Amino acid sequence: MSDDEKALKKQLAKLKRVASETAGEIHDIVEDTLWSQYDRLPELGTLLAAQCKEALEFEKANGL
Repeated sequence: MSDDEKALKKQLAKLKRVASETAGEIHDIVEDTLWSQYDRLPELGTLLAAQCKEALEFEKANGL
């Protein structure tokens, strides 16, 4: 595996990690603070969708 490919895979892993962190934040709200923070869910949902799309597009564009 070339250094360029390793760098691309590392970048993809970072994009997926960021999306997973957002998903975790949504999970925490649902589990712990739904009634006091429910108003954050639409924004976080939109953010998560954008992050997933970015990761999938990156993966496709780079043949990973």
